[in-house]
Amino acid sequence: MIGADPKFQTHDRACLVKSPGAIAYAPDEPRPIPSQRWRRIAVACVLVPLSFALAQCGRAPNPGTLAANVQASKTQASTGDTFDDRFPAPQFRDRFPSASESLAQRQISDFAPTRTAQRDPAPYRVVSLSPQLPYQRPTAQQDLTTLVSMKTSAFPYDGNNPASEAPFLNISKGDRRGHRSYGGRVYWQDETYNDNRVLVHVPENFDVRRPGVIVVFFHGNGATLGRDVRDRQLVPQQISESGVNAVLLAPQLAVDAADSSAGKFWQPGGFKRFIDESAGQLARLYGDPNAAKAFAKMPIIIVGYSGGFLPTAWSLEVGGISDRVRGVFLLDAVYGELDKFASWIEHHRSGFFVSSYTHYTARRDRELMSMLREKGIAVRQDMDGPLRPGSVVFVETGEGITHRNYVTHAWTENPVREVLVKMAPTPSMRVAASAASSSSH
Repeated sequence: MIGADPKFQTHDRACLVKSPGAIAYAPDEPRPIPSQRWRRIAVACVLVPLSFALAQCGRAPNPGTLAANVQASKTQASTGDTFDDRFPAPQFRDRFPSASESLAQRQISDFAPTRTAQRDPAPYRVVSLSPQLPYQRPTAQQDLTTLVSMKTSAFPYDGNNPASEAPFLNISKGDRRGHRSYGGRVYWQDETYNDNRVLVHVPENFDVRRPGVIVVFFHGNGATLGRDVRDRQLVPQQISESGVNAVLLAPQLAVDAADSSAGKFWQPGGFKRFIDESAGQLARLYGDPNAAKAFAKMPIIIVGYSGGFLPTAWSLEVGGISDRVRGVFLLDAVYGELDKFASWIEHHRSGFFVSSYTHYTARRDRELMSMLREKGIAVRQDMDGPLRPGSVVFVETGEGITHRNYVTHAWTENPVREVLVKMAPTPSMRVAASAASSSSH
């Protein structure tokens, strides 16, 4: 070949064409080493893509691509799908109201125990070798009224009605169970007999170190703890205003229903179990765990209004703790169970008994008075003097006094407060009335 490189000429001579696309080497010519050939190929695979990438870095941005990115950002902003929309920064107004707004008011059903949070902070203790002083409860700032769930409260109840020995839940519909009352009306368990809460009230000036008393209030028919016992009948307020060193327990009975069922208070020992559990609950709310021992020994006053006569009577009869009951106060409530009331009065002469009544229960109150006189028990029919151990008092109220308002308007305004004030201090049950209350009687 004219002008050809000799080395290429030698290579051309060495190659023998055997078939199209195939190359054979002469036996006397050196052949390429396979490992070297694959090494060249591998290096080329790395360098070629890298060269393209470097070339792209040197180019100006594509205007079309930038426009597409800007349009996508605008679309996200319009649909609220930006980072700021999905993860907004905290705003001060989200946590605190502005000048034109106000904090939401708590409903009565909340019964937030605010006083405990304010006056009973968790103790902060530092290691010290000095002697430790006994627990000192901070000074009270305000009354505490709250709702507490208690497993020994009246309901739910799955036992028998002792009046008939039949199951209390005597009707069912599918998965629902209920109770058919004597009047024929059906009340369902999940609506009427499923609330185990207890209204607990600790007055501002209550002091567990002083002799005190536990007041148990059994409400009447058609009542709830918030709407009626607290707001309408003012039972916690009456206890506070009495100045007596007392706390209140008011278990929810049938919820807003024309029913007087006693639930767990029908059971032997039921009232004792309720009082035992309440000692720990009262101590926790009071803020001193050691106070449970004092609450577990305090005397008890039972107040029963209207339909509350039934749990009152059964608590006295089979409650298992009748010796700690130092007073019974019935508010237009002697609708039956006369034998149970008469028996407790006869066998517990260290306690007092008061029944205030309207014409609705006058006949049964007079019958109970006759039963007691036959037993030789003196009966008084006025509230002029103090209530001493063994006092038995019946007070009839005249026309114009309604049954519905009887807890706040009987022979006097706020009769619960009146009875607490008139309890005479004795070695067995000493309570402290305020000087203002004492001077007014």
